[in-house]
Amino acid sequence: MGQLAECEGVDVTGTAQHDAWQARALPPVEQLRPDLWSIPVPMGGPLRYVTAYAFALEGGGLGLLDTGWESDEGWTALTEGLSVIGGGISDVRGVLVTHLHFDHLGLAERVRRASGAWVAMHPADAGIVGSPVHRDPAASVAAEVAFLVSLGADPDEAAADVGDPAKFLPFSRMAIPDRLLEDGERADFPGWRMRAVHTPGHTPGHLCFAEERTGLFFSGDHVLPRISPNISTTHDGIADPLGSYLESLAAVGRDEPAEVLPAHEWRFRGLGDRTGQLREHHEHRLTELLDAIREHPRSTPWQLAAYLTWSRPWDQYERRMRIFAVTETDAHLRLLATRGLVTSDGGPVPTWTLTLR
Repeated sequence: MGQLAECEGVDVTGTAQHDAWQARALPPVEQLRPDLWSIPVPMGGPLRYVTAYAFALEGGGLGLLDTGWESDEGWTALTEGLSVIGGGISDVRGVLVTHLHFDHLGLAERVRRASGAWVAMHPADAGIVGSPVHRDPAASVAAEVAFLVSLGADPDEAAADVGDPAKFLPFSRMAIPDRLLEDGERADFPGWRMRAVHTPGHTPGHLCFAEERTGLFFSGDHVLPRISPNISTTHDGIADPLGSYLESLAAVGRDEPAEVLPAHEWRFRGLGDRTGQLREHHEHRLTELLDAIREHPRSTPWQLAAYLTWSRPWDQYERRMRIFAVTETDAHLRLLATRGLVTSDGGPVPTWTLTLR
């Protein structure tokens, strides 16, 4: 994910969240409507926390949108957050998951075991979570290392960046959903009109949710108020994730919801302006990458990533940060190829040049 400048036309509505972010603290549990609450669940890394949303359901019980990072600290935050609003895990009837990443799906299996709740997500992400490779840590490591080598990585460097299979064990145990939600379908949250909006890019099956009764838009990681979501290629992803992401941005940016409720940072208004800035950010990145290819023709994605501007010097990048940077570079290359601006040599480790015109 990349940091963007403050966006003109985007108004902060989650002021307590914004203040907590500036203080580097966890925001409070907040009641957003008489029947809706936000619960921050802590996680490691620069994002600090993911926001789970709790819905009071007609007829009793609670629904959750996203669950948080699987850890004892995360479980405590989620259960204590539900206690603050007068409920508990046993009250949860269903869990909507915006996408397959560990900070969103991670606690869903523990919630399901404790409550009997169903878990729902888009079929594209469900297929990845349930795949034999994903359920086998050693196979996951082998697949990711092979993919990085195909982008130009040295095999030993790729193996060091990906890490030991033991680190993949928690990811292999994430909840396989028992319900699937396609684009346009409504979630089974009685009293709410939560329409699933398929927004591929960050993951193949990323879902936003448009709440048609209140005009609220739950954006997951698709649109965040301050940073740009990481859009990367993966060994099990879609062919052109950035192209899909930009199309998804344009689609959701046509309407202006009453408020945007993202999974990270803070609530805001001004979805159209924000999606416009995100599109502009990626167009700037594409131009920078074209310049790098012009200066360094016949380079691999691994090599080209080193010529781009990042938040810190390239020699400080390693492990997961370097993987994100290289696969994000590859995603931009694939979109440039779709636009006919660059060409690869078609080898097992493709190198890229500008298309002759």
